[in-house]
Amino acid sequence: MSNNFAVIGAGGYIAPRHLRAIRDTGNRLLAAVDPKDSVGVLDQYSYDVRFFTEIERFDRHLEKLRRGPEEGRVHFVTVCSPNYLHDAHCRLAMRVGADVICEKPLAINPWNLDALEEIESETGRRVNTILQLRVHPSLIQLRESLQSSNEVHDVELTYITSRGPWYQVSWKGDHEKSGGVATNIGVHFFDMLMWLFGSVNGIKVYHSDKERMSGFIELERARVRWFLSVNRNDLPEQAKANNKTTYRSITVDGKEIEFSEGFTDLHTKVYEETLAGRGFGIKVARPSVQLTHDIRESSISPMDALAHPFLKK
Repeated sequence: MSNNFAVIGAGGYIAPRHLRAIRDTGNRLLAAVDPKDSVGVLDQYSYDVRFFTEIERFDRHLEKLRRGPEEGRVHFVTVCSPNYLHDAHCRLAMRVGADVICEKPLAINPWNLDALEEIESETGRRVNTILQLRVHPSLIQLRESLQSSNEVHDVELTYITSRGPWYQVSWKGDHEKSGGVATNIGVHFFDMLMWLFGSVNGIKVYHSDKERMSGFIELERARVRWFLSVNRNDLPEQAKANNKTTYRSITVDGKEIEFSEGFTDLHTKVYEETLAGRGFGIKVARPSVQLTHDIRESSISPMDALAHPFLKK
């Protein structure tokens, strides 16, 4: 059965992945909103999308559709607006009778999730989020291999994704709006770590600035050193030589787990799972939202032997 979609944040960096996922899962885009009007990308998916630059007029349109024939109603609202607006836009979607697929993070602060759960109960609608690493084939295989043992592993996670000066000028560089590096680029990696190795027993933060963060997490079955950066200068020399702009690495007990490839269609896979009733809801998203909040609030620990080697370069 085909579903009708609307998109909040159609002009954003991540929106094209959601637009492709809507199309490639056989669904229809009816409406979109973004305060910026550089949204010509919509024509790649449909010439019949009602577009708004004001959220209030978008809300009015969806309410009008809700009161009309069933075949014209919006069944899902995709949220890819700035992080600090995610929970507000999820509430809007549920109040016009739609389920939600929200880009990560579902919220910046864990208490924002409480209100979403209450509105789910009031409306009967459901909020799902994008935790795309849970559908990555290499990581699914790794998780299956880890299930048979309670051994505690030594893990190193490094994620470097190059961003130019625009990043700090935009909302992404505003700690209050993005949640900082740990939330903005790290939340789905922290979710992955807990999915693989269990819940959090303790954390340390070694370094934190607007471009990079490093720390240590003790999980039920892993001791994790992690490093996140949006500074291209942190890329390994080999990556720079190959004109790579992103570097992802996870090692388990010194063994590299290859998962740099296969990222292009993960949003579509998450949509397929969500539409089949196997989406990642608030309960699933909460631990990673809580962890990134705790990391932001943690004081910086002195550098010691556990500090990530990338910070020693």
